[in-house]
Amino acid sequence: MRQAVFGSSGGADAAAIARIVLGRMGRAAAFGLVGTILMLGGAATQARTGPALPEDGAPVETGPAARPVAAWTAFCARMPAECTVDTSEPAFIPLNAALWRTLSSVNRRVNARIKPITDQAHWGVVDRWDYPDDGFGDCEDYQLLKRRMLVERGLPRRALRMTVVIDDIGEGHAVLMVRTDRGDFILDNKTNTVLSWRSTGYSYIKREGQDGSQWVALDGGASPVTTANR
Repeated sequence: MRQAVFGSSGGADAAAIARIVLGRMGRAAAFGLVGTILMLGGAATQARTGPALPEDGAPVETGPAARPVAAWTAFCARMPAECTVDTSEPAFIPLNAALWRTLSSVNRRVNARIKPITDQAHWGVVDRWDYPDDGFGDCEDYQLLKRRMLVERGLPRRALRMTVVIDDIGEGHAVLMVRTDRGDFILDNKTNTVLSWRSTGYSYIKREGQDGSQWVALDGGASPVTTANR
């Protein structure tokens, strides 16, 4: 019953109960209990509102068609189902508290689970896109796994786009762009925090298209030959 009272009106009920307690108890004991009551009331209010959602609002600007990275083309030849675009799926998804928790959880879990290694050390080639099923991979392998896990959780693949950027050290890098009604957000193996695309500090080069197999240019800039970046 006490939980129901706190849960229904939060801080207002907590303050009212505090006044009653002060009238019936000694000051020292009452102040201790009042602190607990107010803390519970604040916690209930926070639980009801959930995590604060970002207010980015603007998607990445897209340009003309662009040629995909060669390693992506080879990946699609091995796993064509991973590269098809189902235009009956939504291109954008509503961003709510449940989705934000899912994105954050998957990003953290994959980043902790996979050990970084270059493609040269892993596969003996400069750039190869693949699933890190053996527990090792570089940037694009992390993001491919995150996309697979998000699709398994019911998110439309069409709204989850593999994206090529120039990173903070001037190298080619792959991230996963999640396209939402509040803007485009980035899952990245370099950070456990899901960021809006404008907060990463990266230069956006190109990403998978949403209407077919052709990629699209983003924001201008020269395209890297590879994304061989841990």
